[in-house]
Amino acid sequence: MNEGWYRLLSIVVLVVGVHEGPLSVVHRLVSNDEGTVLRAANYLPSPWCYVVATAAALLAFGALAVLDTGRKKALTRENAA
Repeated sequence: MNEGWYRLLSIVVLVVGVHEGPLSVVHRLVSNDEGTVLRAANYLPSPWCYVVATAAALLAFGALAVLDTGRKKALTRENAA
């Protein structure tokens, strides 16, 4: 995998994490609707939707850390060769 794929995956993970995390909570507080497939956390009742949204944001942050570590290892292998 080259650096372009890591960047693409990082952008996708960031967008999904922010959309399912903080934006889902903000939408729930502002509009108070039940949610859609794109805001899956909003299907849950009130206290659990916030827990799931926080978990989604933390999971995205962890995935970004793993992707960044993999990118650094790939760059190190390229420079060593």
